[in-house]
Amino acid sequence: MSTIANSEIDEAIDIEDEAFHRKFLEENADGLLDISHEIHANPEIRFEETAASALLVSKLEEAGFATQLGVGGLPTAFLAEYGSASDGPTIAFFLEYDALEEIGHACGHNVIATIGLGAALTVQAWMRDHGRAVGRLLVVGSPGEEGGGGKQYLIKAGCLDGIDAALMMHPSGENLSCMTTLGRVALDFEFTGKAAHAAVTPHHGVNALDAAVLTLNAIGLLRQQLPSDVRVHAIVLEGGEAPNVIPEKSVLRAYIRAADTRALVDDLQPRVENCARGAAIATGAQVSIIQQSPTYAALQPNAVLGDLVERNFARVGRRTEPPRTEVFPGSTDMGNVSQIIPSIHPNIEFVPGLGMHTREAAEYAGAPEGDKAVLDGSLILAMTASQLFSNHRLVGQVKAAFSEGVRVD
Repeated sequence: MSTIANSEIDEAIDIEDEAFHRKFLEENADGLLDISHEIHANPEIRFEETAASALLVSKLEEAGFATQLGVGGLPTAFLAEYGSASDGPTIAFFLEYDALEEIGHACGHNVIATIGLGAALTVQAWMRDHGRAVGRLLVVGSPGEEGGGGKQYLIKAGCLDGIDAALMMHPSGENLSCMTTLGRVALDFEFTGKAAHAAVTPHHGVNALDAAVLTLNAIGLLRQQLPSDVRVHAIVLEGGEAPNVIPEKSVLRAYIRAADTRALVDDLQPRVENCARGAAIATGAQVSIIQQSPTYAALQPNAVLGDLVERNFARVGRRTEPPRTEVFPGSTDMGNVSQIIPSIHPNIEFVPGLGMHTREAAEYAGAPEGDKAVLDGSLILAMTASQLFSNHRLVGQVKAAFSEGVRVD
């Protein structure tokens, strides 16, 4: 059942506005797809997205946006704005453009970035054509989503203050207007022992690798007492240099995920950390626990934004999956934004059933399937934003459907 009154939807839908958006994107499709392909062909990992951010900023500057590069203490983060908050709400599009190690844009961030860019340019053109001031359009370039938690740095720096609604779109193997995710904490456990000859004088050594193995076993036993939605997964980054030397250093990297962000931080993280502390005591090693990146909060959807996006999916001819009650077991730093700002993070399909973070997904991100997602996604988000700018009662409903959640460090 719709969360928005039919009269509000009828008022929000303007056939002439939709036609304007479609025409603009048709006329600018080639240029947008060139940008998507250029970012795809030159993948840059977290916080190294120099070329991608420069390209996106240059396109926004050419269009007349006021831009700032290097915001929030991040050289590849940027803000671009058009219009004024004194004239209406602030609606923000979030762009991601970092790639994964080894497999490039297997999460389709080239598509995410270009969807946000295409939507922003379309809405800017519509605002100019509209003939009156309607509010502030903000484009947020948020680097380092793949493991870096870039959006949290922007939150702490105050870069997102004053935003009334935050919009972005993620490629996937399905069309989904609304979703929730798990929160995530990323930890490194560095164990220090004492080297010794493994055959001649093993009794003189303190085995740091044993501490790592014991930690993994302790986590394995802990899983029986964890809620069913919790995920703990770890790898050994360092485990010694030679079999005949007692390892004096070992390093584990672990991710802890849960749907309840507060429980994740206050309960689950300390319990996993204690597995490492206990292992260090048992083996005589020392352990240092380092949080690898900011905590990712669980993604909190907004029912009103989800309803608007659902309808706009239908308007571009995409059939969406039914709303989900279960939590998607991945994580995103857009969750941090969603806890403090009404937000939407829908999925747009490349091909049915596609798994992301695969070489197959990386290929689709630069193929016709990715191109179609760019153009359809740009239209969906552009129509959603223009509906909010046109009808401030909708913005009020978006805010009424929002409850501020957990702020994380």
